[in-house]
Amino acid sequence: MELDRVVPFGRSLDEYVQMFNLTERDLQRSILGVGDGPASFNAEGTKLGYQIQSIDPLYEFSAAQIRSRFEAVVCNIIEQVRRTPNDWVWGYHGSPDGLKLNRERAIELFCQDYELGKATGRYTIAALPELTLDRTYDLGLCSHLLFLYSDHLDEAFHFAGICAMLRVCREVRIFPLLTLNLQPSPYLSILLKRFSKMGYTCEIQKVAYELQRGGNKMLKITQP
Repeated sequence: MELDRVVPFGRSLDEYVQMFNLTERDLQRSILGVGDGPASFNAEGTKLGYQIQSIDPLYEFSAAQIRSRFEAVVCNIIEQVRRTPNDWVWGYHGSPDGLKLNRERAIELFCQDYELGKATGRYTIAALPELTLDRTYDLGLCSHLLFLYSDHLDEAFHFAGICAMLRVCREVRIFPLLTLNLQPSPYLSILLKRFSKMGYTCEIQKVAYELQRGGNKMLKITQP
């Protein structure tokens, strides 16, 4: 991974709860976060006694390197958001300034927890579409990777990535289902048919969280 090509934005525990319709019962299950980046989900959840493992190729870098990259890009990203006001819904963050503040809080909590989390195996270097993990999880969550980057990651990548998650997770949830251009991913309907034919139960659920306009749905896939 080349750090200068990464936008290390992370989400909070509360955002994960809303993005993935997580109940307290869900949070008591063993959870694998795929592509978590500098989210504070693991740090906050671990303090509450949840069992969370996060994987991301970003974790080959130190906390200082990840924070430095965040600081290098955050103002530019927020300025891009300001220039496209019709693309965003501010019910959660309030404003671009609120979004920036929440991302700063998330990465601060992540950095405080990161070295300890790496030492105890909660942050592991790994990436889709192949997962070589030595255990299984009740629930796999993929935030802001699959479907969002459909212009960069093809259908084969999506299929292989979801298959990899289903090999190690009894249930998989993916958010959002829109691309960066606010369009439904062209792969969504195709993959729904493929996994349904394979015997999986696929369900699109509306969620409380919405930042991208129209981006308030997640995909839930459960084992036969």
